[in-house]
Amino acid sequence: MEVDLSGILLGVVVLILLSGFRITREYQRAVVFRLGRYRGLRGPGLYWLIPLGIETKVKIDLRVVTNPIEQQETITRDSVTVKVNAVLWFRVTDPQKAVLTVENFRAAVQQVALTSLRNVIGQHVLDEVLKERDKINAFLKRVVLENTSAWGVTVELLEMKDVEIPQDMQRVMAMEAEAIREKRARIIKAEAELEASRKLADAAGSMVGNPAALELRRMQMVAEVGADNNSTTVLMIPAEFVHLATNLSTFLEGHSAGGKPKEMPLSKPQ
Repeated sequence: MEVDLSGILLGVVVLILLSGFRITREYQRAVVFRLGRYRGLRGPGLYWLIPLGIETKVKIDLRVVTNPIEQQETITRDSVTVKVNAVLWFRVTDPQKAVLTVENFRAAVQQVALTSLRNVIGQHVLDEVLKERDKINAFLKRVVLENTSAWGVTVELLEMKDVEIPQDMQRVMAMEAEAIREKRARIIKAEAELEASRKLADAAGSMVGNPAALELRRMQMVAEVGADNNSTTVLMIPAEFVHLATNLSTFLEGHSAGGKPKEMPLSKPQ
């Protein structure tokens, strides 16, 4: 039985040629090397590489990568030890640089972010770290981007997720916050008392020129105090009112007895 070597050889060649086809997805790019030298980018979609190891590729993902930064214990500028967690978002914008200029761009970006985080925290006091996170995050992003742009990597976001401070410092800060709130409450109360005193002064000035208004106000106060049945009210009545009431009572008694009522004296007591 004769063997068709030419047919077998042709089949082998076809299989070898077909083995050179590759497919990359829309969010991927292939960095191609020919005999060890960079030859360009391929993809997305279907493309062909010279088989038998003559051309090789390295796939790079262009999507945004979320990379948590492990907790770092560092010291602020005012010598307070804090533990900081952060999250880094970055993506590859230049696959050629990401492959040719750095061995492992993911690890390199993470280490740059970690080191920058420690350095930036050390340049700020504790109050700034707690209250001005937005400014610190923006500064961190610029610092990391300056170092990673040469690697074809763009930093999208770098955010501090959590800042942990010692228990003793937490108690001190709680006491400080309580003192501030108490100070505000006292200031508000003092301002209210000042405003009330001004209103009372204005009301007193209005009543000085109108005795009837003063008496009406006094009777209103008596009515308000007497609203409670269990209360006892003691009033200071002028002597003129007592003398007038006595004369009125004598006049009414004489009139009721049938006699000629005497003229009710209206003179003030001596």
